[in-house]
Amino acid sequence: MSGGPGLDPQRILVIRLSALGDFVQSFGPFEAIRRAHPNACITLLTTRPFVELARLAPWFDRVEVDHRPRWTDLAGLRTLRRQLRGYDRVYDLQTSGRTARYFWLAGRPVWSGHVGRAALPHANPWRNIMHTRPRQRDQLRMAGVTPVDRPDLGWLVGGGPRLPQPYALLVPGAAPHRPAKRWPAGHYGQLAAQMVAHGITPIVVGSAGEQPLAAQILRHCPQALDLTGQTSLPDLAGLAARAWGAVGNDTGPMHLAAEVGCRCLVLFSRESTPARTAPLGYAPGQVDVLWARDLAVLSVQRVAAALW
Repeated sequence: MSGGPGLDPQRILVIRLSALGDFVQSFGPFEAIRRAHPNACITLLTTRPFVELARLAPWFDRVEVDHRPRWTDLAGLRTLRRQLRGYDRVYDLQTSGRTARYFWLAGRPVWSGHVGRAALPHANPWRNIMHTRPRQRDQLRMAGVTPVDRPDLGWLVGGGPRLPQPYALLVPGAAPHRPAKRWPAGHYGQLAAQMVAHGITPIVVGSAGEQPLAAQILRHCPQALDLTGQTSLPDLAGLAARAWGAVGNDTGPMHLAAEVGCRCLVLFSRESTPARTAPLGYAPGQVDVLWARDLAVLSVQRVAAALW
């Protein structure tokens, strides 16, 4: 088996497990790895929510699911070890405490990541305070991979329903265990009514569990369209690519919208640090951020003023 840092690897594993925002910000690194190794067989190890998206992408030959077994689950760890072994090179884009252990389960192959004893370590002492996207670009440079300025997402942006123009996406959800990341649904409803007054149809998107938020929005703005629980990630990407814009909390769908070029206004609370986690977009002014320590006090007028 080949596999030294200076040799051309034939079998490559890329690790990117979660969450959606982080996964989306790895699109550029995914494409960079494929360009650097055009003839290699590249496998992505990810978690189940991202399998459909990954299998549509042109960057991978195979996609495998990491079931994230507990460290006491010996049978699960044996399965994971089989998934991790047999590769000439591994690019760990997750770089978590968990995936640091994967280096040892994998038998210490040629590894790009944050493990100090790896052959291709990301040896930047500031990596833990860097934004996800530049951190990954820096990691790949240290591994000899030329970063991609903007990934080609032509395979992704054509999906989803075709809706009358213009429309805007509203993303009122966020991680259920972090309610402080959510701007009040009633505020989204008032903003939606203002959108209608400007001739823009509000489209509420999110998971099925966020349908109660959509119901609150529609009480303020019956003209809004509720698509919560009705769009896959590829559908959402296509909708965002054709949208007039998107307004939402610091959550994965806003990263996806920014990645496909949608104009985005992202609302942050004290729960997140925009300098490290905000969507970046690709054009000046494409992504705007409003930060308030407590989103409950962020007024509808202030958000509307950032849109018009």
